[in-house]
Amino acid sequence: MLRGLYTAASGMASQQMLIDVISNNIANANTTGFKKSRCNFQDLMYQTLSVAGATTAGGGQIPVGIQTGMGVSVAGVQKVNTQGDYQQTGNELDLAIEGKGFFRVQTGDEERYTRAGNFTVDSEGFLTTANGDRLQPEISVPQDTVTISVQPNGTMTFYGPGSQELGTAEVVLYNFMNPAGLYATGRNLLKQTDGSGDPIEGTPGSDGFGTISNTFLEMSNVSIVEEMVALIVAQRAYEASSKALQTAENILQMTNNAKR
Repeated sequence: MLRGLYTAASGMASQQMLIDVISNNIANANTTGFKKSRCNFQDLMYQTLSVAGATTAGGGQIPVGIQTGMGVSVAGVQKVNTQGDYQQTGNELDLAIEGKGFFRVQTGDEERYTRAGNFTVDSEGFLTTANGDRLQPEISVPQDTVTISVQPNGTMTFYGPGSQELGTAEVVLYNFMNPAGLYATGRNLLKQTDGSGDPIEGTPGSDGFGTISNTFLEMSNVSIVEEMVALIVAQRAYEASSKALQTAENILQMTNNAKR
């Protein structure tokens, strides 16, 4: 009966982790470029009392065997990199990636990657994130710029008074063999890991990279309805594991009281 206690407890711990993940998804439902996460579960080891196919004393064969599971654990929390909905903002510095790819930014001495394209201009005229991290390669906006046009291939053109062209720049995208392996550091930023592989540089619209949409932002890919349903299911599973734990404890108590 002690095995039942630990099995039920593993179920409660795993469902608690799932509730934590769902709560974070819901909290970031309006976060620009946010990608939801999901829990992947796996069953634990089994206690084998008899093996299927073993020969019995009478010469027969055991058809299915007897194995008792010992619970569940979280195998991983995976980022789901599906496309989020688009929101038109009218802001010329807002960029949305339609398809695969990430923007690269410089934060301190390290490089980070993001899907959030809500860029702005710092005091020196360079494109930065809301946190002041400069877009890489750096893009400097000319001082007399009146309007900015961005083509789907990432070509950014700056126009001054009278529609005079002041210069151009190129927005570069980066992708990974396994984007789900990127390490989330907060502030809409992701870090390269051994699991993600090395960054692959590319031009928007070529070699499988997505295109750039100007005056649009990619919003979170979280569906509130789906997350609420998942939250209810996780809550019921937690309650069921809690009930199993209580039942195992009651049976153990009755066993201890049997001698009285």
